[in-house]
Amino acid sequence: MYQEYFGLRELPFTLTPNTHFYLKSATHQQALEMLVVALQNREGFLKVTGEVGTGKTLLCRKLLNMLEGDFLTAWIPNPNFAASTLYCVLADELGATLDNDALNELNAAANDVTTERHVLALRRINECLIKHAQHGRPVVLVIDEAQTMPRDTLEALRLLTNLETESDKLLQVVLFGQPELDTVLAGHDLRQLRQRITFSHRLQPFTREDIERYIAHRMVQAGYAGGRLFEARAVTLLTRASRGVPRLINILCHKALMLCYGKGERIVRAAHVKAAVKDTESCSLAWSGWRRLWSWGA
Repeated sequence: MYQEYFGLRELPFTLTPNTHFYLKSATHQQALEMLVVALQNREGFLKVTGEVGTGKTLLCRKLLNMLEGDFLTAWIPNPNFAASTLYCVLADELGATLDNDALNELNAAANDVTTERHVLALRRINECLIKHAQHGRPVVLVIDEAQTMPRDTLEALRLLTNLETESDKLLQVVLFGQPELDTVLAGHDLRQLRQRITFSHRLQPFTREDIERYIAHRMVQAGYAGGRLFEARAVTLLTRASRGVPRLINILCHKALMLCYGKGERIVRAAHVKAAVKDTESCSLAWSGWRRLWSWGA
């Protein structure tokens, strides 16, 4: 592989959301700062949305790392389950114990969030939240891929945030999701939850300047100590083909470096990127509709 060839300690463009490679881009920093400040101010619901591959999971993990110590965090990476399971998972994350009878009762009511079947779980969770509040540790529930949550589970999540003292919310919730989450929340039946989202942010694709910084940052973090590696034309093509989506940038950069290494070259050129694009189904160098319209207007 090209790792030794370019003097790298590790591969710089893997798809694993490693916070070691986190770049303080404008859109990600705006989201992170909004989340941290809002959580410190004990806001109830927060939301971050973005297209597939724009770095939501990486941002989610960065937030969890920053909250460690000052907050008690519960993380649910895949929330596509029934409301009863949500209560059980949260209870487990908080260390609240549920006896077998209570678990059986909750499981028997997988699609019912309305009344007494969740009373015991809610009571145990509430007791646990109060205990942490008394010790000065706010509790934050972070949910990734929130667009996959069934509507009943989203409503159950809203009911959880009713747990509060006279002055503070006992549970704060951060939702990370694709734009489909906004479509779900726009439903009339979820208007109460929608109204409780006090702050939100939409992650934007990287600009060409962002991509320049992104590539350089990842290469340095991986141990690269040489000069410019990706020529300007190659970065331009990367921007066009990836549409500014970090996951696609990673795929194309990885393939371009492999091609560069395979040919015994030291600079990633436009030809390497073109070959990488041709080998990647999700990428294209065709001009997008808005770019064509812009050029016609100009």
